[in-house]
Amino acid sequence: MDEIAAALGDGARWRIVELLAERPRSVGELAELTGLRQPQTTKHLQTLARAGLVTVSPLGQRRVYAVEAGPLAAFEERLRELVGAIEAHAGERDVLTRYQAAIEAETAAANRRQWADGRTFTFERLLPVPPDVAWRHWVDPDLLASWWAPPSMRITECVLEPEAGGRVVLEYRDAEGLYRAEGRVRTAEEPGHLAFVLSVLDAAGAVSFTGHYDLTLTAAPGGTRLRLDLRITDTTVESAPFVAGIETGWGQVLDQLTATLTPGKGTPS
Repeated sequence: MDEIAAALGDGARWRIVELLAERPRSVGELAELTGLRQPQTTKHLQTLARAGLVTVSPLGQRRVYAVEAGPLAAFEERLRELVGAIEAHAGERDVLTRYQAAIEAETAAANRRQWADGRTFTFERLLPVPPDVAWRHWVDPDLLASWWAPPSMRITECVLEPEAGGRVVLEYRDAEGLYRAEGRVRTAEEPGHLAFVLSVLDAAGAVSFTGHYDLTLTAAPGGTRLRLDLRITDTTVESAPFVAGIETGWGQVLDQLTATLTPGKGTPS
């Protein structure tokens, strides 16, 4: 596939393949039709031949080239697979589009400090496990790290100590950099209520904004009803991209938690 893609990636070679799709042609005829010199045409044909796209037949003093349909059909099938993958993951592209729009809107609104203070968010999920299992996935570092980061991010530190005053740390990185948030637990009542404060830090370690989280886990038919209430304070002008990502980001990680706890999709403990 790589050789075929590279061979077809040149405009002159693509034109040669188009001409050969009509009928076999000699080097001289191809040179005349493409406007290339004959040595250039020969080199392009050699590249196409190495990729299996054309074959050559010596006919007396002439060398006639013909295109092979098989490799092109295989390439077509691979392109169809790629299109299918794109369509299957169209939701992720939609998430990116919504996030971009949210960043633009929040950046326009972030014209002073504390510009978004007091804003609230609520998230709910039905988790297919008892409350004690859901609780462990919030307070056990290994289980917490299995879901508490956006897709494509790698967690480097993840702590939520289930006691009043306990540390809360979330640190993760991607190819673009390191992201860190620190805070403290206010209330921990196993297995149903957890309240904590978590401040997102900028690259210099200063607070970008602070989230006040209130988590309740309630037994319900089919498992546990999760409700997470979030109120933000200490917002800075520079926090606009972070604030824009709250709705999408928490939606994604809670979906990951749900998948982790769903039989056949994760491995609950």
